[in-house]
Amino acid sequence: MNVQDKVIVITGGAGGLGSVMGKTLSKEGAKVCLLDIDEERGQKTVEEFASEGLSATFYQIDLTSEEDWQSVAKKILEKHGRIDVLINNAGINIRKPVEEMSFEEWNTMMRVNTGSTFLGTKTVLPVMKEQKGGAIINTSSVCGLIGHKYTPEAYTAAKGAITLFTKAIASRYGSFNIRCNSIHPSTVMTPLVEKMLQDPQRAAERLGEVPLGRLATAEDVAQAVLYLCSEEASFINGISMPIDGGVTCY
Repeated sequence: MNVQDKVIVITGGAGGLGSVMGKTLSKEGAKVCLLDIDEERGQKTVEEFASEGLSATFYQIDLTSEEDWQSVAKKILEKHGRIDVLINNAGINIRKPVEEMSFEEWNTMMRVNTGSTFLGTKTVLPVMKEQKGGAIINTSSVCGLIGHKYTPEAYTAAKGAITLFTKAIASRYGSFNIRCNSIHPSTVMTPLVEKMLQDPQRAAERLGEVPLGRLATAEDVAQAVLYLCSEEASFINGISMPIDGGVTCY
């Protein structure tokens, strides 16, 4: 899939899903910019890329700061001259049910998950309008499509907001040749999830809801992102793409 020389910005890029997305896109010739608040981890990720013959640039940023967004966007434009794709991937999850969650914790979830997506999108839209095109990909979740009884309600509310924010942007800005789509992974196999699955009950819950009988991998998610970034997806706009092995088909 063609992403050659596309300038692709990934939030939450210092590790986890973001870094796997970055590697996948870099292998295909994209110019990858990794954004994260964790500078030490970000620099280590860039070094890891280099050890594999890949390249990326790291930018430290508070994703909830409009000033930081403007500053980093300016640096990216000075280096590359354009921003072809923004992947709003960063997010947090305070794992408390609604009756145990404080209002402050609720607001933190919204500020980080929806606020960073809003600010990133707001920042790149004028750039993409000026260059007559671009793509935005928002990382939501299966919880942005369904109520998920194993997931805190605040996380579901935030991801649901991202789902419809995506469609609103796709509708308004499609006429500028700017595409906006969201991805909706189910539980992704990570070291933290592997530890969680050592509990037989939780393993049965998570695996039992997936018709394909396994959890998603970071590579499963990255391959979907690669497609949405590519020229082959040039007519894909406003979709909510599940990457869930069938969890949301019930």
